[in-house]
Amino acid sequence: MSEQQAIEHRLAEVERELAELKRRIPPTKESESWVERISGTFKDDADFDEIVRLGREFRKSVQ
Repeated sequence: MSEQQAIEHRLAEVERELAELKRRIPPTKESESWVERISGTFKDDADFDEIVRLGREFRKSVQ
């Protein structure tokens, strides 16, 4: 086997292994931003509402 053939053989093996790994990994929603992924996480959370209120109060105090 020539060096060129050996390289082609190794590359083909790498491509097969990569294809197998891609099949094992579940697809992700790449178009979905991190904001969209966490949106609604803190709905009806009293502690988060208090954090938001305090943040507003602080921003108004430094204006």
